[in-house]
Amino acid sequence: MEVVTRLHYSVVIIGSGFGGIGMGAALRRAGVDDFVILEGGPGLGGVWRDNTYPGCSCDVPAHLYSFSFAPYRSTRTRYPDQRHTLDYLRKVVAEQGLTARLRPHSAVTEAIYLEHAACWALVTANGTRLTADIVVFAVGQLHRPNVPVFPGHSEFAGASFHTAQWDHDVDLGGRDVAVVGTGSSAAQVLPMLRATARKVTVFQRSPQWILPKPGREFGVLARTALHLPGGHRAYRRLLSQAADSLLSPIMRGGWSARPARWLANAYLRRSVADPALRARLTPDYPIGAKRILFDSNFLRALSEPNVELVTAPIARLTRDGLETVDGTRHRAEVIVYATGFRASEFLAPIAVRGRGGRLLHDQWRSGASAFMGLAVPGFPNAFLIAGPNSFNPAGSNPSMKELQIDYIMKCLRWRDETDAAAIEVSADAMAAYELWMRAALCRTVWSSAGSSWYKHESGAVTNPWPASARTFARMLRHAPARSFTTIARAARDTTENIPA
Repeated sequence: MEVVTRLHYSVVIIGSGFGGIGMGAALRRAGVDDFVILEGGPGLGGVWRDNTYPGCSCDVPAHLYSFSFAPYRSTRTRYPDQRHTLDYLRKVVAEQGLTARLRPHSAVTEAIYLEHAACWALVTANGTRLTADIVVFAVGQLHRPNVPVFPGHSEFAGASFHTAQWDHDVDLGGRDVAVVGTGSSAAQVLPMLRATARKVTVFQRSPQWILPKPGREFGVLARTALHLPGGHRAYRRLLSQAADSLLSPIMRGGWSARPARWLANAYLRRSVADPALRARLTPDYPIGAKRILFDSNFLRALSEPNVELVTAPIARLTRDGLETVDGTRHRAEVIVYATGFRASEFLAPIAVRGRGGRLLHDQWRSGASAFMGLAVPGFPNAFLIAGPNSFNPAGSNPSMKELQIDYIMKCLRWRDETDAAAIEVSADAMAAYELWMRAALCRTVWSSAGSSWYKHESGAVTNPWPASARTFARMLRHAPARSFTTIARAARDTTENIPA
């Protein structure tokens, strides 16, 4: 009997991290079963599948860093590690009936809007071709490792890898290890490395603002409170309100910036006794201009006798290590790149073409922009989750994604109610939003600060949300008809002109 491969879906979701899983769960709750989740990797989880480096965990308490429809409810662990977060996502997928809809090893390479059919044609790296009425890009912002290429990189004789591509076959015990970078992954991995390596040399481009992180496990009082009726819900609400009221103003140089800076400096003085080392670890930019680290082990690890901090820029790699611009050679048998991600390259490397064949990456050449981080004029029936300027540096990003998902579902219902073939955010709505965004970004500490993963190479701030989560929710409460336009339904052939 001939097996017929299905070519058309009502909705295709690209990506199976928090965004893709949340979108699939929302469709299921709405009674929509005609969808598939395409995943480029071997399984679900996104960054929580890829990042398996020692010490990997989240710096947001899991009661907040979880879905509202499947809340985290441990009464013991406040900050679960990578493995437990991935297990949580697997459990959600199973409970929401999404397992059969997941297609691993299906990285999308092309997405082309077919105007004659008012649908999207998609091509995957494994050769699958399909069409969809709606496409939802849920690939996130932190999934493409940024691996610097230094002169002489081909000469280095040892092993080297990015934290998001950790090589577990490399034994680091008793060896000289170089860690390039001092961001979140470096802060988490250094205490683990220095406990086994002979020596760890940490190369810092710029110091980080670091606030102490509460203990991984709850204390007795907190455990007791969480056992009370409504305890988990109240704790989640408290965390959300605290993030909005205490952390969010820091990004705008608001009232909490000064006490946060004082706390960070006090924590640095308490953790690092050497005044010369403290001076090299003191940032010269406003707190919040780069992502604030919440960590209680990194600074102490830098003071250990087998750890050296190097602040001179790297000039090149040699056969047995790294050489800095001052001519000093630093021996290394293994290089770990804790250098973050190419976060401002949204949707890369997918070639996305909208109406008239316009290429989205050409439109975003000087920095990506999207209405509420979820829709772009000229690209009908296409939505993003965690798109430009929707990363919350002061709270829960699963919560931000749920707000976007809720709005996308409103858009899909409105499309059905109007019997439209497609809907598209209007140019007027986009222009008004961009005007608001420019003014909001000017009030933040990011616009005048140096480079960071918050920014495109052009200098445009493309990644973080410049206001509170409450503001984000409020701005998504309006009806889609206020910001979107409809495209009339016509005769369609969804199997025609699928790219070869």
